[in-house]
Amino acid sequence: MDFKQVASFVKIEHTLFSLPFVLIGYFIALVQFNIPPSIDLLWILLAAVGARGLAMALNRIIDKDIDAGNPRTAGRHLASGSMTMNTAWTLCAVFLVMLLFGAWQLNEVALMMSWLPVLVFVIYPYMKRYTWLCHIWLGLCLGLAPAGAWVAVAADVHGWAAITGMHYGFSDLMWYPTIFFISLGVMFWIAAFDINYARMDVESDKENGIHSFPAQFGEIATTRTSILMTLLWFACFAISNPMDEAWFLLAAGTMAILNIIVILRHQKLADFQTTLFRISMLTGWILLIAVLLIDPSQSDIKWED
Repeated sequence: MDFKQVASFVKIEHTLFSLPFVLIGYFIALVQFNIPPSIDLLWILLAAVGARGLAMALNRIIDKDIDAGNPRTAGRHLASGSMTMNTAWTLCAVFLVMLLFGAWQLNEVALMMSWLPVLVFVIYPYMKRYTWLCHIWLGLCLGLAPAGAWVAVAADVHGWAAITGMHYGFSDLMWYPTIFFISLGVMFWIAAFDINYARMDVESDKENGIHSFPAQFGEIATTRTSILMTLLWFACFAISNPMDEAWFLLAAGTMAILNIIVILRHQKLADFQTTLFRISMLTGWILLIAVLLIDPSQSDIKWED
């Protein structure tokens, strides 16, 4: 087993989806609590890569038989037999250690809360067997990325109060509204992408009893719902707007329009899935650039003790 095989197994290129929002959560926390960058970023990235790898490995293991029954996915490592289950479980263990070690290096809160993403990851593959809400749940998996990075920094300063809001005897949720709506926006953004991604497997999903949105509701409903979700993630990002300047709002609006254009033209594009993947991946990076333009002295999200 070499690095290329592992990278292919966990689809390392899909890490480009979650990484910008990990960094967005991190940089928002730096501005909010007026603290300088530190080595914490290294541990946050280690934990994030571990979490992403663990999520994908668990999905591949749990979906092995489903993948084998789908012509598009029958060539995947476990479904085709090119990787053993023992190897896959070993990779799960490695990724879990990465997640836990990164969280341990950060603070007690990060370590004690590391069970949450693991639980969410385990539940996701089973949801598709019962409900189309699996797309929303997948969005939740990635929506934890900015929230987790924010907590990693916030808990360094305020401990458990970063989550509970209990601060010097008063209740004040530090994560609301900014990081809450960023995470909610990521959830809708990923859900919109995923229900379009599921268009490729409609017939297979029907045959195998997979409750994807396109298989249950058809093409027109899929297009309309994904556009609605795109508008919802734009609304969430607009509400969360972590800066006085219009850069973040402009970036979110521009990328929402581009995503909607691609979705509306899904039948006319030569390679709709590749185009959607690229524009969706670009969305996160454009929003990260907008966040990096924050002027800390002008930000509305600073926390005052």
